[in-house]
Amino acid sequence: MSYFHNDGRRDFFRCGRCDLVAVPPQQRLDPVAEKAIYDQHDNRPDDPGYRAFLARLMVPLSEHLAPGAEGLDFGAGPGPTLSLMFEEAGFMMQVHDPFFAPNPEAMQRQYDFITATEVAEHLFTPGETLGHLVSCLRPGGWLGLMTMRIPEDFANWHYIRDPSHVVFFSDLSLAWFARQHGLTLTLAGREVALLQRPG
Repeated sequence: MSYFHNDGRRDFFRCGRCDLVAVPPQQRLDPVAEKAIYDQHDNRPDDPGYRAFLARLMVPLSEHLAPGAEGLDFGAGPGPTLSLMFEEAGFMMQVHDPFFAPNPEAMQRQYDFITATEVAEHLFTPGETLGHLVSCLRPGGWLGLMTMRIPEDFANWHYIRDPSHVVFFSDLSLAWFARQHGLTLTLAGREVALLQRPG
């Protein structure tokens, strides 16, 4: 990792191998402060705007799923909504969120698809965590990520101002991760990445 940027509050380092940008461990929040930020989120299943936001991932991912496919929503937050939307569309869902809905048993099973919306940027060990999610996919299964990718103007990017955001992915980062795990990568818009495990 080499020095990349400082925004006056935190340092940012960039990996020369995978292109990931990360905040050093000593500048990350402790679990209590991290959860306090998540508690401020007002994400409700009855909010049409929030549903429209989540549909950016759900719609392109659903196009690849067989009827009745089984999925896991990883990092669902205090008001699980994406899992409900998939259930309403006829899919079977499990939920796991380390802070709000701990379900370690769900992390020991395999699924046809796994979603992680606005989660990847919070991961302290992204390679390990996302790698475990890949291992929870059945052959031919899909991992759907929603996280904003690094823009050219990193210094003025609003995403880095959230103190709970500690890792930032580029197109190259996602392509590197896909190669490491033998996945097929499809980028759907500026926020959505779909990764398929070989069948």
